[in-house]
Amino acid sequence: MSAPTAARAGDEDRLARAALSRVVEPGDHRVLRLVRELGAVTVRDALLAQRGQAPAADVAARLAEVDPHAELDRAARTGLRFVVPGDQEWPSGLDDLARPEPLQHRGDVPLGLWVRGPLRLDALHSAVAVVGARSATTYGTRVAGDLAAAVGRAGLPVLSGAAFGIDDAAHRGALGAGGTTVAVLACGADRVYPEAHRSLVEHLAATAAVVSETPPGGAPTRVRFLSRNRLIAALGRGTVVVEAAVRSGALNTANWTERLHRPLGAVPGPVTSAASQGAHQLVRSGAAAVVTSGQEVLELVGRAGEALVDEPRAPARPRDRISARQRVVLDAVPVGRGVGSDAVARACGFGLVETGAELQRLRALGLVDGDAGWRLTDLARRDRPEGGEP
Repeated sequence: MSAPTAARAGDEDRLARAALSRVVEPGDHRVLRLVRELGAVTVRDALLAQRGQAPAADVAARLAEVDPHAELDRAARTGLRFVVPGDQEWPSGLDDLARPEPLQHRGDVPLGLWVRGPLRLDALHSAVAVVGARSATTYGTRVAGDLAAAVGRAGLPVLSGAAFGIDDAAHRGALGAGGTTVAVLACGADRVYPEAHRSLVEHLAATAAVVSETPPGGAPTRVRFLSRNRLIAALGRGTVVVEAAVRSGALNTANWTERLHRPLGAVPGPVTSAASQGAHQLVRSGAAAVVTSGQEVLELVGRAGEALVDEPRAPARPRDRISARQRVVLDAVPVGRGVGSDAVARACGFGLVETGAELQRLRALGLVDGDAGWRLTDLARRDRPEGGEP
């Protein structure tokens, strides 16, 4: 992909969106709805007309000071591009955010996305979000890494938020499998949060993409994390929650996933683990499907008939190949000292002729030995059911 460039002359919509991005908080559904319905240029001009007039005087004054040409030039010099609706790489999944009602006063389609990295955003239509607790357990980080690795090996991008815990494990799991992974940040795409993940974020910016609705230089705040979560849910094909407490940002992402009618999965943890209580509640309420492996994640987000998971079955045993009547006869054969056919017939309740015929068939299968009276072979003894198992 070529280096980012500033807005083309006359690209009024992009310039208006860039200017509004500086004065409108990410996810402010009131302004975003107006932009979607009326257009960014109309909303920008209407706000500018409010200079000196309450209640929008402060916003209008700040908007008047924004030079969108300079904003886009500075962004381009630092390797950022501003992707807006109508661009070829605009991820169409974000348009679905126009449908749900706001959640915690956040919602609707973003003005645009500030992006650092070579990956085109329209490549994320098949992505899978893997999110969860920052205070993750060893179990959680191992499972998140394994799931993300499976998704990456399948050629699907992995989305997460570059936070501690599950996010970090998801990114690194995908990378370890040679897959693609993208970080969606609550701060500006030119910043790193948390700072401890600088090397990870810089690597993603160099090889894939770092994405944010917050303009360059913007700090991470609680409300911006809530806004960011809806983007993670909307950018990809589905979401998997690995460990989430009863109060968790991952549950906010799960809520958006459900409201967008996208596939939602949750990984079960120990029933005694506080870190998994939120994930368990998603399953108990019917909002999420249980997922326990990468293949189950692929089945969850795949189209009908794709990536189907075989039902787990125990290994086939010699007893699985015999008839129900032969099992009855076999159960009547002693383990130790050999006995005659008549003793086996009395024990199983069948006639002597029928018992003898079945014993010969079982002998051919290697399950009984009749050289010194009928008794079980080593193969049959190893295959004996326990605890009433059929």
